[in-house]
Amino acid sequence: MPRPPLPVEDYASRISAYVYGNILVLTALIPLNHSTGITRASLVVIATSLSTFVAHAFAESVGRSARSGRQLTTTERIAELRDSVPVLTSGLVPALVVGIGGLGLIELSTALILAEIWVVTRIASITYVITRLRGERPTGQTLIGSLVLGVIAVVIVAIKLFLTH
Repeated sequence: MPRPPLPVEDYASRISAYVYGNILVLTALIPLNHSTGITRASLVVIATSLSTFVAHAFAESVGRSARSGRQLTTTERIAELRDSVPVLTSGLVPALVVGIGGLGLIELSTALILAEIWVVTRIASITYVITRLRGERPTGQTLIGSLVLGVIAVVIVAIKLFLTH
């Protein structure tokens, strides 16, 4: 049974947080390599997620206040924090994977690649997130959209690597 759709303002804010968080975590991961060190690599991912969370919640609150023409209530500010949580989840698994590399279970370079693959997969899955937040069922178009987004994310990573390494 599909969920009831969220109000457009709420799901748009969550989608924005999801996209922002994933892109910025991916951008933070790309320049890291085996010589970076586990602690630094983990801190880069965590700091990127936390700082982006704060910035996104602040920016969304300012935007919502501007659209409504008034100051937000405490409840609305808390809602903006909740709607920004996808930014934090963007860095959670990559930080854990890099941490596993720190335990010596896998090489740091392997951990970084796995973390990047995770984030690219999250970017590709945004079509499913949007569909769910709208209260709709996924279709073939949802899958095609995901594949296209995944390819675009990989191309962006390739361009970034080409230009910066």
